[in-house]
Amino acid sequence: MSRALATASTALYDIPGPKTRQRHLTYGIVSTILLLAVVGWIVYLLFHTDQFTAAKWTPFQYKGIQELLLHGLANTLKAFAYAAVLSLALGALLAVGRLSEHRPVRWVSALCVEFFRAMPVLVMIFFIFVALKVQPLPALVAGLTLYNGSVLAEVFRTGVHSVDRGQREAAYALGMRKTQVMTHVLVPQAVRAMLPTIISQLVVALKDTSLGYLITYEEFLHAGKLIASNLDYDLPFIPVVLVISPIYIGMCMLLSWFANWVARRQRRNPKTEAVEIGPAEAGTLLPGRQ
Repeated sequence: MSRALATASTALYDIPGPKTRQRHLTYGIVSTILLLAVVGWIVYLLFHTDQFTAAKWTPFQYKGIQELLLHGLANTLKAFAYAAVLSLALGALLAVGRLSEHRPVRWVSALCVEFFRAMPVLVMIFFIFVALKVQPLPALVAGLTLYNGSVLAEVFRTGVHSVDRGQREAAYALGMRKTQVMTHVLVPQAVRAMLPTIISQLVVALKDTSLGYLITYEEFLHAGKLIASNLDYDLPFIPVVLVISPIYIGMCMLLSWFANWVARRQRRNPKTEAVEIGPAEAGTLLPGRQ
């Protein structure tokens, strides 16, 4: 058993030797010291510029500022919810088009994917807001949907292609139609491989909601900018950033935790769980065998 594990562990890379492990340990210690030094330097600068004085943090105790931040956070989550659902739907639709057997459908889908994936998301948001005269929230959601949907389309297509070709051939041999093969065989297996990339792209969509402040959408960053512009002390943006940044990081970490939770549930799903095979037992001999 240990020999099999050793063989499996060396299939992709060589097991590091004593000198390599010592070198890696040294790299890790040096990197940790450098990171701590950078963090310490940043904290020193914050204290040196009096960023933690009570006068700079008292405004955040006001009910009006707290309500403004909560309103901006709610608008950010609303834009992200719309963009996430629509991006997944658009990505699935374009992926189906790119996997189609009909050449015109593949060409149109590929053109849409390549165009919207190459176009900067900020340009699309501004074009929809200014040229098409769309309201801030729909313009922001539309821009995020077109960009992230085109990226997710490639993720879905790659995930389906990553499934072993024999799975598809076996399903067709059983008489299943293409739709059944896709929904019952390929997609359930591809989702497990695609899930980390999907969540990473949704985190990008969550962070890109901050572009809404450029088109006057009252999201979280817009609320922070409004608060900082009305504070009457030096460097007002630093306390605001220290309040907003951990919330953004926390939302991204929560999204990653949700992805891990879904992945664990999939592994425990009886439909995807490995079936235990019993030990071989003596059976009846075939006719003519002694």
